[in-house]
Amino acid sequence: MTEATTLATKPTEWIPQGEWTYQDYLNLPNDGRRYEIIEGVLYVSNAPNIDHQFTVVELIYQMKHFVTSKQLGYILTAPFEVHLAENTRPVQPDVLFIKAKRWPATGAKYFEGPPDLIVEVLSPSTRSVDQVIKYNAYEKAHVPEYWIADPKARMVQVYSLEQQQYLLLGDFMGDEIIESKVLADLKIMTDSLFNKP
Repeated sequence: MTEATTLATKPTEWIPQGEWTYQDYLNLPNDGRRYEIIEGVLYVSNAPNIDHQFTVVELIYQMKHFVTSKQLGYILTAPFEVHLAENTRPVQPDVLFIKAKRWPATGAKYFEGPPDLIVEVLSPSTRSVDQVIKYNAYEKAHVPEYWIADPKARMVQVYSLEQQQYLLLGDFMGDEIIESKVLADLKIMTDSLFNKP
């Protein structure tokens, strides 16, 4: 997710935080920002910085090559809507993987339910959203695997869903190969995902 904050100031006609619905989302302006609703709370994101986008592009490139060669499914990136629950829709993960058998029909405007793997790339103002708010939302929705990529720390944390709770599969840095249960045998060297220091 990119630069994100909850809306601290809002016009009086806006919905109170905690009560936002998907219909309210559809009424928002098309102003180039990324809007998400998590547990009825509206979050807004501004344009990301170069380090964020570098990591997103590297993730897409390396993951897509792997899943395509193995015919496992498909990789998508924001902006694309994911509907996790009635009061948590849409979220727009930075990168997501959907298995081939769960791929929606042509022309779908959103994906219903938990993707098989989600990656969020941290930005300075999204740290708490990605590490706490989205972590909890993805765990609650039973997303099987959640990666948090941190360009500043040059680290990737991988969480795997075990008995409906996330367990840390590993903190990966430097030349370490990122481990994944969902994409077994995927070989991504951690440092390859990050912009030059």
